[in-house]
Amino acid sequence: MSAHSSCCHQAESQARDPICGMSVDTLDAKHCSDYAGKTFYFCCAGCKAKFDAEPARYAQPVPVRVAMHAHAHAEAAIKDPVCGMTVDPAATPHHAEHDGHTYHFCAASCRQKFVANPGMYLQQQRAPQAPVRGAIYTCPMHPEVQQDHPGDCPQCGMALEPMMPSLDHDDAGEVRAMSRRLWLLVALTLPVFLLAMLPHAGLHAPTAASWVEAALASVVVLWGGAPFFARGWRSLMPWQPNMYTLISVGTGVAWLYSMLAFLQPSIFPRGFRDTHGHVGVYFESAAVIVTLVTLGDFLEWRARRRTGAALKALLGLVPKTARRLAQGVELDVPLDEVQVGDELRIRPGEKVPVDGVVLSGRSQVDEAMLSGEPMPVPKAPGDPLTGGTLNSQGALTMRVEQVGAATVLAQIVAQVAQAQRSKAPLQRVADRVAAWFVPAVIAAAVLAFAGWAWWGPEPRLAHALIAAVSVLIIACPCALGLATPISIMVASGRAAQQGLLFKDAAAIEAMREVDTLVLDKTGTLTEGRPVLISVQPLDQHSREHLLGLAASLEQASEHPLGKAITAAAEEAGVHLQAVHDFEAHVGGGVSGRTQQHRLVLGNARLMERSGLPLATETLARADDLRQQGATVMFLGIDGKLAGWFGVSDRIKPDTPRALQDLKARGLRIVMLTGDHAITAHAVARELAIDEVHAGVSPAGKAAVIESLREQGRRVAMAGDGINDAPALAAADIGIAMGHGTDVAIETAQLTLVKGQLGGILRARKLSKETVRNIRQNLFFAFIYNALGVPLAAGVLYPLSGITFSPMVAALAMSLSSVSVVGNALRLRKAA
Repeated sequence: MSAHSSCCHQAESQARDPICGMSVDTLDAKHCSDYAGKTFYFCCAGCKAKFDAEPARYAQPVPVRVAMHAHAHAEAAIKDPVCGMTVDPAATPHHAEHDGHTYHFCAASCRQKFVANPGMYLQQQRAPQAPVRGAIYTCPMHPEVQQDHPGDCPQCGMALEPMMPSLDHDDAGEVRAMSRRLWLLVALTLPVFLLAMLPHAGLHAPTAASWVEAALASVVVLWGGAPFFARGWRSLMPWQPNMYTLISVGTGVAWLYSMLAFLQPSIFPRGFRDTHGHVGVYFESAAVIVTLVTLGDFLEWRARRRTGAALKALLGLVPKTARRLAQGVELDVPLDEVQVGDELRIRPGEKVPVDGVVLSGRSQVDEAMLSGEPMPVPKAPGDPLTGGTLNSQGALTMRVEQVGAATVLAQIVAQVAQAQRSKAPLQRVADRVAAWFVPAVIAAAVLAFAGWAWWGPEPRLAHALIAAVSVLIIACPCALGLATPISIMVASGRAAQQGLLFKDAAAIEAMREVDTLVLDKTGTLTEGRPVLISVQPLDQHSREHLLGLAASLEQASEHPLGKAITAAAEEAGVHLQAVHDFEAHVGGGVSGRTQQHRLVLGNARLMERSGLPLATETLARADDLRQQGATVMFLGIDGKLAGWFGVSDRIKPDTPRALQDLKARGLRIVMLTGDHAITAHAVARELAIDEVHAGVSPAGKAAVIESLREQGRRVAMAGDGINDAPALAAADIGIAMGHGTDVAIETAQLTLVKGQLGGILRARKLSKETVRNIRQNLFFAFIYNALGVPLAAGVLYPLSGITFSPMVAALAMSLSSVSVVGNALRLRKAA
């Protein structure tokens, strides 16, 4: 290869730099190199040097490369791959090599992030259009409409809103912009209205005043109403008429008629002229309608903005920085720099930034903002910490286990946002009405026009036009469309503040109808942290030998009973062995083998299936433990019964009171467990539960649920384990404990963050209040249109001479939407 700065080969006038992909003028290029009989041109000396070092790598024809750096005067500037800021490669001291490329950074912190995880930032560069949380916009009335940029809903015309609220979003700036626009429209509309009222006050308006009125009204309608006309036009293209169809038609007709009447009054027949032969104009009506609709949009937007307050409150729980410990030095770092495995210091009065576990220190942590429980929770080494909670007293050192979207708080926010976007079954009523609403309103406007034109007083056609415009304006379906989704948004946020995570709107609506509550025992009624209370060896086996084999077998299990055995083995310092061919028998136990033994550990049914029938004396001794509320697990070694274990799980402190309150509200309480009948009935006696189904397999649990539903019961099932998933799916409402397995939480429609049954009471109360609120909203919307349309059409005129001005119709239309949003906001104080 020969490399030189003045190329001797002729080429076309334009070429592409093989390094950064920029277009280069070959006739004026200062940097070029020859390789394999071809001349390559470069935008700068840096690209040429990189090519000369590895010509074979860059000489192959490839699509346009992403510019990793560019000439200082080039059109495409270099971007820091972490923060996206423009960087001068020659000036910045921060560089890093990865996969044969040099990357440049604006600061040392960006370089440090990139070096720690280059794949993440390069993936973001390769997919700049990938949707990110908070960047997707949706319609509050039609959540199925989603796009990655702001705009208007193609179905209803409303402005799209972010699916995920952001603390960085400048709401104050939007308020100021909308407020300025509104006050400017008011300033332009007020003179139009006053000039139009002069003749009614017995005053004569000069000719110049008419021109001023027409000019100002035109600015208001054509400029101020431009968004309404654009949305109305877009609704006609796929023929999805909406509220802006009615608004744009009404105001457009009023303004166009007035302009023609003002400029060319001679073209109108007698039916449009008053007793003095004048053709009336309605500039003030068109201008006032646009201003009032803008006012309604502004008030509705401000009220709707408050529905995301709950999610913003959750987002605000996380501090912006964390105090990281590294090599004995404490340093405050931005939260996005915290990584799994880091050690953090949480001082008294500080919020926990991410999820993790306590390494050292003792304190009381306030978890009320996540769970709704007012009492601080004691924390000691080994206890979990949740991001967003408040450290009340002592200093803690924690190890980070979850960051970003993997934290509990982030998952809560995502689930609440999903529930807010879902549709409740009651929404079907509004959807069915909306399908024919706009055509029906247009038909009503035509009938109103025809009635006034045929039977009305002079000028008949002018009165007919005003009646038709009033019908179109007052019948805006905005209130009807907002009635259900706005209540669901507020209720979901309120539920999250109380530690209740509804999966969707249907779950919120259905919870109020539950009359039967089925409860799993372990982890639901009890704490789910069993402890080993008894080891009974048989034959020549020792306690330590049995405990070591059982713990070796259970070390691969996530079941709470298995964890109790492994915890006891660790405390006793028993050596654990490797286990092969491990198998979990759902609802029965586990089996596997070590190098010396074949093992099976579980309940009596598993022993029988494994060819290890239990003697009567053994069963009797096991029953003695069960009478104390303990669960008995048998261990078989090489086909022979070797002993058994007694594991006890304490009842949660809040369970008795919660069950009393649930029964007092008429709920039928049923215990459904795979545990032995004697153990189950011992727990049931303590909790005053009359109906118990014990020794039930996962499939059997689902069958019990189906049986209750066949009896006409509305069933909620609460559980926390993998074996509860079929029953959770079979129930009308599945309720998962927040500390339970991922399978249970994914299957359930409601998750209790702290796993306390008192949350079911709050969820049921919130469900009732939400459905009541939705019905109120639907009533307001239906009754408003049922009364408003006939009044606007003029049904009172024959009796009292009263008619509706389009201005009054516009004000009523705006207030109807605001009233629906305001009523929904009352749910912020529910339950």
